[in-house]
Amino acid sequence: IHVTKKKNKSMIQRRLIPTYIFLAIVSLVSVFPFYWMIMAATNDYVDISRGKLTFGTAALENFRNLIDQQPLALAMKNSFVYAISVTIICLLICSLAGYGYEIYHDKWKDKLFSVILLGMMIPQVATIVPLYRMFTKAHLINTAVGFFLPMISTPFMIMMFRQNSRAFPVDIVEAARIDGLSEIKIFFQMYMPVMKSTYAAAAVITFMNAWNSYLWPKVIMTDNKAMTMPMLIANLITGYVTDYGMLMCGVLFCSIPTMIVFFVLQKQFAEGITGAVK
Repeated sequence: IHVTKKKNKSMIQRRLIPTYIFLAIVSLVSVFPFYWMIMAATNDYVDISRGKLTFGTAALENFRNLIDQQPLALAMKNSFVYAISVTIICLLICSLAGYGYEIYHDKWKDKLFSVILLGMMIPQVATIVPLYRMFTKAHLINTAVGFFLPMISTPFMIMMFRQNSRAFPVDIVEAARIDGLSEIKIFFQMYMPVMKSTYAAAAVITFMNAWNSYLWPKVIMTDNKAMTMPMLIANLITGYVTDYGMLMCGVLFCSIPTMIVFFVLQKQFAEGITGAVK
């Protein structure tokens, strides 16, 4: 019996060899752009043009050129303020909406929810012109409100919270109502702690979208004092010759916050995406 089990185990391992090879190739392809970005940030324009894929000695020079030519500290500050504010507001509004659609369920809410989902089919580019005209008439150009409003609620986030709210035990809500808790206290004291995995997943997605947003901030924020990191990166790709070493240095600074957020919350992100409730 022991010999038979050993043979079966070796056969299974042999069958998995192509899978491991495929996963290794996919991993290398996925990691290589990030590796090239780091290498390019440490090399000068000549070495990058030659295709050098090892560490160079121009990292400090690229960083000095970046901070001399662009307001890096201001862009990082603005991006953090915008991304964190959008994330907090979006989580609150979308979770309230998803909670309400599922807990206070009826057929009319389902029809309204279907209308909201239609918004996922409309590309952002198609809404830029009407939004800009609306915000211009409302005098919201170069304001934080103008930046936040289109981002603080999205159909995808509402759908995500509503779908995950289906795993939320309704008996808890009914028991809390019997004990005299208000609906607001039920949401903040019971629903939010139980749905922390969903909040973590939504926070990662929202923060990344807000941090990497370029088109709408570029349209609504015409003042250089409101520059964000994606706008700073776009400014580096100008003129007849692009300094790729400085560009990759800026891209590296732009990528670090989103990577930190993802790696810190990756476990909760996976649980939230799969609809886990704790």
